[in-house]
Amino acid sequence: MRFPKNHRPLSGAKRRCAGFTLAEVLAALVFMAIVIPVAVEGLRLASQVGQVAHRKAIALRLAENILNEIIVTGQWQQTSQQGTIEEGPLEFFWRLQAETWIDGVLQIVSVQVIFPVQGQEYDVRLSTLADNSIPVETATSTSTSTSTSTSGQTR
Repeated sequence: MRFPKNHRPLSGAKRRCAGFTLAEVLAALVFMAIVIPVAVEGLRLASQVGQVAHRKAIALRLAENILNEIIVTGQWQQTSQQGTIEEGPLEFFWRLQAETWIDGVLQIVSVQVIFPVQGQEYDVRLSTLADNSIPVETATSTSTSTSTSTSGQTR
């Protein structure tokens, strides 16, 4: 092997300095041991948030369908109702509640849809007002306003 005149091969002492020391390797491993769990937890949290958002959208649509059906059929005047709906592989539990709102003339009818995501239960609530003075046959025009609330509390 020929070297140009201005370059000389590295001596034994200089060759040893070209690699990483044990301390540097250990420091890199400690750094990775700290960063990797944090990154994995961030990915898990992002996945959970995506699942919650997707299921909340489904739960809101189901709550709206249940509330519309109950208002149109006049079933909101019965005692509280509940049930389970399967949407593909997902299962949603719903509960209907009607309470007097103003002087017994109006009822606030609420549907709560509960769903689990990664071991925690979340819920969506949809409410509307219904007029007690209108007979069940004409109950299709009882809805006067609608409100929505969501929460993500562990049960």
